[in-house]
Amino acid sequence: MRRGTFRDDTVDYAAVGATHAPDLMQYPPERSTPAEETWRLGSGEERFRTAGDALLSWTAQRAAGLTVEDVRPASGPAYAGVSFDADGNPVAPSKREVEQRFDAEGTPFAGPGMTLRLRGRVAGMRADAELRVISVTEEARRIGLVLGTVGGSVVSGEELFDIEWRDDDSVWFTVRAFDAPNSVLYRMVPGLLGRRRKELFARYLRAISPLYTTPL
Repeated sequence: MRRGTFRDDTVDYAAVGATHAPDLMQYPPERSTPAEETWRLGSGEERFRTAGDALLSWTAQRAAGLTVEDVRPASGPAYAGVSFDADGNPVAPSKREVEQRFDAEGTPFAGPGMTLRLRGRVAGMRADAELRVISVTEEARRIGLVLGTVGGSVVSGEELFDIEWRDDDSVWFTVRAFDAPNSVLYRMVPGLLGRRRKELFARYLRAISPLYTTPL
């Protein structure tokens, strides 16, 4: 399957929403490296709801050692972000009222169009970046969000976080991403990109699941 691109001038890459595409690992955006891992978190609705709330309240990023700063909701209360069909193709943004939730510290839960800044270090290198929430999913059996880089990072690209409560009552956590190097070091030593991604995935899993199970 060949994929077109969808421009969103608030981010610094062209293939917005490509992490939704089922063929990401086979056909990643040009010059980028894809990655995907899936882990079982347990079972039952309580596990699903708890993991979903943790995901949308930035627990994965904070527990991964990154500082979440300057979280800014999209201008206008009705912005609903970019939507995607079952094949990962972008659909025209829609307009709807969105109820904003906040964590115990008063930080807004993830919402479409929101921007934020992350600061920290991953694999020995800084991870400072401005990000935009490309989409948020809140369904009966699926909760997730997609973050895209706006600027200031050593890489550009996108991350998808997905919590799924399957029909057999099991709960699974999937992270999918693609990265393209921005820094000279990552361009000269491509292996560092994979090391950075592997460390981030491990941190995210520890944040969402105390079980820290083996990847599928």
